Amino acid sequence: MNDLDPRHAAPAGLAQRLQRNRIARRDVLWLFGASVGATALSGCAVSPVTGQRILVGLSEEQEKAIDAQQAPHQFSQDLGAVQDAGVNAYVAEVTARLQPHVQRPGMPYSTRVLNANYVNAYTFPAGAMGVTRGIMADMQDEAQLAALLGHELGHVNARHAAQRQGQALVAQVAVVGVAVAAGDKGWAPVAAIGGQIGASALLARYSRDNEREADALGQQYLVAAGYPAQGMVGLHQLLVSEHDKQPGLLETLFSSHPMSTERVATARQLAETTHAASRNAPAQRERYMDRTASLRRLKPTITACQNGELAMSRKALPEAQAQFEAALKHAPEDYAANLRMAQCLAAQDRLADARRYAETARRVYPTEAQAMKLGATLRLGLREPAAAYAELQAFDRVLPGDAGVLFLKGVSLEGMGQPRQAAEHYAAFLRVSPQGGAAQHAVTRLQAMGYAR
Repeated sequence: MNDLDPRHAAPAGLAQRLQRNRIARRDVLWLFGASVGATALSGCAVSPVTGQRILVGLSEEQEKAIDAQQAPHQFSQDLGAVQDAGVNAYVAEVTARLQPHVQRPGMPYSTRVLNANYVNAYTFPAGAMGVTRGIMADMQDEAQLAALLGHELGHVNARHAAQRQGQALVAQVAVVGVAVAAGDKGWAPVAAIGGQIGASALLARYSRDNEREADALGQQYLVAAGYPAQGMVGLHQLLVSEHDKQPGLLETLFSSHPMSTERVATARQLAETTHAASRNAPAQRERYMDRTASLRRLKPTITACQNGELAMSRKALPEAQAQFEAALKHAPEDYAANLRMAQCLAAQDRLADARRYAETARRVYPTEAQAMKLGATLRLGLREPAAAYAELQAFDRVLPGDAGVLFLKGVSLEGMGQPRQAAEHYAAFLRVSPQGGAAQHAVTRLQAMGYAR
């Protein structure tokens, strides 16, 4: 087991420090990591694509339920939709152009551009799709965007997540952020920064066959919607080139969507044969550049944040801090950059400084929940359990149903000298998340308070 795994036991002496209202940096980072790690989550059917019988582990209603219940939490892990209504409306428009040409047009498709800096796009089983600002800033025309969205629509319409669940290849729908350590060999402090592998534990790890089918379907959809098939080729070429230059940046994309030169060759072959008639269709580069101009102006901030997140994953905290400072110099009010800086400073035991950036992030984006959770863990570290509890109450109002918040509320209530209420929250947490380091801590505290054997 990796020593950065948030399932590890709590740091030694945490319970005693909680009782004394004295919490160390490693405790703060462990609490945040454990709370994030706790956020987790039938038969045969006819394939909507091929008409053949397929083995699925999710009904269509279950697919929709997963989207409704889990997608908001993952989108928040990826720092919420960008605060740019025009960009989100544009991506939704392109999705709407593709939707009439899919095999399951009645699914509840939705698309948003996320504040995440890593390069990827993903979909839940029923079509709740997220596209990171990291990949939006790299694409060159609307045809590439249509290819990206078409590929994700292909996964939904071929029911790949349901099939892999049926094959027992998907163990759970869980969200675990990037684990970052800061030099403590006895306990590796955990800060879930959600960086370049932010969504990697979220969905099915698609097989190469799944990817080929999603590529073919996506190319079919984009051509039917009036785009050149070359859009899929251009998208693949862009991603392969970016991976060759900076492989860490596309870690998630290449782990959840296996890439190969064979996929590029296949897309090119289909563009030149089956879809040759689309050769002269407009790629809409000018429209893409115009509609994404506000986002593209943030490219220096996005790049600096990407570099900072990669540095944090290597435990190079001063380097990461310098990158986040560069990001903020270009865009002082950027939500993602402020949140990442707060996490970086917290990992360096600079909790008061970290809190200032977390408060800026919350002011900039008051309806996004991650700044609230981070603010709560920082307040616990600063011996302010009542203020931490208030932050967690605010989180619950914005994004209810996070198991990790139950755990953090228990910690806060214990620090406030309210053992009975703390025990209630620990017990509620264990009902939904019975395993892992946070669960072990909850059990230990329940035993110590006389509520469990």
